[in-house]
Amino acid sequence: MTSVSEDIPQPTAPAGAPPPEAGEPGRVNRTRIVVVATVATVLIAAAGVAAWAYGGDVPRGTKLLGLDLGGKSRTEAERAVTDTFGPRTDDPVTVDLDGKTVRIAPAEIGLRLNVELTVGKAMHGSPRPFGERAVPPVIQVDQARLEAALRRQVDPKKLTLKKPGIAYAGLTPKPTYPAAGRGLDPAAAAAEVRKAWLVGGTARVPLVEKPPATSREQVDAMVAELAVPAVAAPVTVEVAGKSLTLSRAALAKGVVFRSDDNGLLTPAIDGAKLHAAAAKAFAEVEKEPKPARVVLKGGKPSIVPGAAGDVVDLDALGTALLGVLRNPAPRTVEASLARQEPDVAAADIAKLGVKQKVSTFTTYFTGGASSPRSQNIMTIARHVDGAIVRPGETFSLNAHTGERDYASGYQDAPVIVGGKLEPGVGGGASQFTTTLFNAAYYAGLEDVEHKPHSFYFSRYPAVIESTIFYPTLDLKFKNTTPYGILIDTSYTSRSVTVSMWSTKVYDSVKTVRSPRRNLTSPPTVYREPGPRCISSSGLPGFTQDAWRIIRKDGKEVEREKFTWRYDPEPRFICGEKP
Repeated sequence: MTSVSEDIPQPTAPAGAPPPEAGEPGRVNRTRIVVVATVATVLIAAAGVAAWAYGGDVPRGTKLLGLDLGGKSRTEAERAVTDTFGPRTDDPVTVDLDGKTVRIAPAEIGLRLNVELTVGKAMHGSPRPFGERAVPPVIQVDQARLEAALRRQVDPKKLTLKKPGIAYAGLTPKPTYPAAGRGLDPAAAAAEVRKAWLVGGTARVPLVEKPPATSREQVDAMVAELAVPAVAAPVTVEVAGKSLTLSRAALAKGVVFRSDDNGLLTPAIDGAKLHAAAAKAFAEVEKEPKPARVVLKGGKPSIVPGAAGDVVDLDALGTALLGVLRNPAPRTVEASLARQEPDVAAADIAKLGVKQKVSTFTTYFTGGASSPRSQNIMTIARHVDGAIVRPGETFSLNAHTGERDYASGYQDAPVIVGGKLEPGVGGGASQFTTTLFNAAYYAGLEDVEHKPHSFYFSRYPAVIESTIFYPTLDLKFKNTTPYGILIDTSYTSRSVTVSMWSTKVYDSVKTVRSPRRNLTSPPTVYREPGPRCISSSGLPGFTQDAWRIIRKDGKEVEREKFTWRYDPEPRFICGEKP
């Protein structure tokens, strides 16, 4: 049987009849079918494109410095950014600093790529199915540290912005007025660094003309409104049921005006300066902490534990003071005491290994205990007694004692001034200096700074001796051993002794001297009689060498040469030449 497929005949209109209206039975609207089909196709295609464009967390077409992140999940995108740019984050950034090329390590300026924020930024935005959407990385930099790093590299002479200032001359504030000049623009520099870093470019950071942040008029206003009234009257500080008075002079020391590099002037209280200026007043309400220390008991080192103290909270006091300094008298503020632990604990002292005497040296003097020169030797010996020199630390005698003046207990005694003996405050301190130098010398410590006398004195060991004069001549030595050094001083009415206590490192330290050479006779010099003239019998001049020989483990480990030329000390006669 054969199957036959036949076309179904469609009804036809009579010849000449008009076309049927839409909607008539049996009428098919081919145009509508085509339109509907087309719209459906477009919608389906659009849906497909949208699904593709928004596939993943990051829209399609999103790129980060050329890295395609489109269509990736957040985790995938963060991994891609880390893998691609992570190796570059240790690279220094190159900066063209006003014509000078410098390279700065990221860690120095807090420079880092924030991957999470970068990807988060990439996730927000419209897709680009047929194009690209560039997203910059989120790079963070510490602007203050960047500015500091750049200032260390730039020639200071090029930074011409003049900072303002206010300083007290006694109780009178003296202004320094600012002026515009060339300086750094920290915000612009940070933007350039962020832009150049990961792409290996160069950040262009020129110096720009800048006005100071504080104007001349603002400086004048600060003088009138704060600097003048700040020292117009004392301030009473109530603390722990007691009170202390900050004098006008103390306030002038403690009130400071600081200008940053951009010329912004701000008032502040320098707690350390204020405390030093009013030390006696603070002592009435404070109990200073006592550091642990080493003392000698029965000829052996013993550790004395420290003790905590109660001191005024200077930061809080400073804030309170700034709040009342504009006010007229009477002015009162409240302060509190803060518990302060000692700087040095017993455990710290124990680690230093102070166990035995490693060197000692004694020099002798005349005049008895009551003479001004002897008193000066005893005073400086007391100031140094008990000092600790830690491993690697350099001891400075001037820094330790400060200026040796009348206020510190020193008296007038002969000193060498311009090649002549004259009365001077602190005379005799050089004898202690020589004694200390020799104790350090025979302990094997490193000689950092010393200068022998211009004239030879028989009470000192030739060449191996030292003078001192504040602040231009100092005695400095460095503790090059792995142990701490305790400096112990003592004196009698005719001698001063300095001993070094530590752990013995060297077998021996000895001195070998050459014969004296180039001997010169002292001339006779007549001087005008008076209180400044000190007569002397004169001493010859000469040159001599001294070698310090250090032995350790049975072997010579160091041989250091010292050489000095002594001028002949004139025979000074107070009177006219006959």
